Amino acid sequence: MKNKQILIVGIGDDGKAGLSVRTLERIAASAILYGGERQLSFFPDFPGEKRVIRSPLQDTIQEIEQSSTQQSVTVLASGDPLFYGIGATLAHKLGRERVEIIPHLSSVQLAFSRAGESWHAAKVVSLHGKSIRGLAQKLHGVPVAALLTDDVHTPSVIAEYLKKFEMNEYDAFVAEHLGSEQERTGWYSLDDLIQTDFSPLNVVLLKHRKNAKVPVFKLGMDDESFAQRKPDRGLITKREIRVLALSELALQPGGVLWDIGACTGSVSIEAILSTPHLQVYAVEKNEGDLQNLFENQVKFRTDFVAIHAKAPEGLDGFPDPDAVFLGGSGGELIELLTLCAERLRPGGRIVVNAITIENLYQAQQTLQKLGFQVSITLVQTSRSKPILNLTRLEGMNPVYLVTAWRAETEEDENHVR
Repeated sequence: MKNKQILIVGIGDDGKAGLSVRTLERIAASAILYGGERQLSFFPDFPGEKRVIRSPLQDTIQEIEQSSTQQSVTVLASGDPLFYGIGATLAHKLGRERVEIIPHLSSVQLAFSRAGESWHAAKVVSLHGKSIRGLAQKLHGVPVAALLTDDVHTPSVIAEYLKKFEMNEYDAFVAEHLGSEQERTGWYSLDDLIQTDFSPLNVVLLKHRKNAKVPVFKLGMDDESFAQRKPDRGLITKREIRVLALSELALQPGGVLWDIGACTGSVSIEAILSTPHLQVYAVEKNEGDLQNLFENQVKFRTDFVAIHAKAPEGLDGFPDPDAVFLGGSGGELIELLTLCAERLRPGGRIVVNAITIENLYQAQQTLQKLGFQVSITLVQTSRSKPILNLTRLEGMNPVYLVTAWRAETEEDENHVR
């Protein structure tokens, strides 16, 4: 028997009242009605069979596909089914030609309308069922944003997170139970947000206050702007090396970077600020340096994983990397390079920051034995320094950047295509 069309209907917190007569007629004509418990409760007199969408979602999708071979099926979804909803998943899994979607106003549209704010340039971030980690860099410099929340990432939790990263330039608008009789909306400061309880059904809008000062970060930030170990200052990947290393790493949006021997975190921080949605995992063996890294995370609004361990300890808990920066090896260079080579994803790169000729030789020989192509760059720079009413150049320690990559095989190229 030919598969029947699957109707997906967006519905708001106002239930039936927000649907057209024609849409209600089509829902009533269905044999099976799927939805969440709250959505199904809007249809107490539905003549057919009501089924709750359950986890894992794949099981429900298979059930919908099987049921639709013999019976008409309607699926209820919150707001616009194609906006962080089930609509796109069903269309992809079952085929776009089999799915008809009737959208409702999304919660974000309704929230901005209640706030009286334009949202064509707003950044939308979903925290629903996801980690809040990385939110700081997603929001930095964004004047208007909308956050989709859940019962874990409440408005209060979001406010505490923003204050932790000193993102005090925001005011918040919280919209609860949009479209229902319990609807409540209002503007709050971050401090007020922390002190207020909200319904789990809410959307948070963030907006820069007028004349709010937002720090601006540039590529190749001054070394002095990073918190460093005292009195032994200088244990940092210098600005010139940092910029060249980031170029050699060939970072990709959404990729995974390992920063081994992260120290102050300067490479991790600039990598995140220069590459959208980059995931960074850093490891540092010195506890004092790690505390400086945490301080720098707050200052530069970059929220990434950083652990206290002597690599290779801790690396087994990281996802496989697309790029590895080795700023320090703690005497375990061969072991670290071997492990990184095993875990590196196809097309990935390893960059070693070597300051001794022994480490240079060991890195080159090890990487070549592991099947990598290797390029070495000697970086030797000087910075100006005043002397009386004159200026001289003071040389910096030479650094070897060892870059390694594997030549793409025909199989890798086909996989990329």
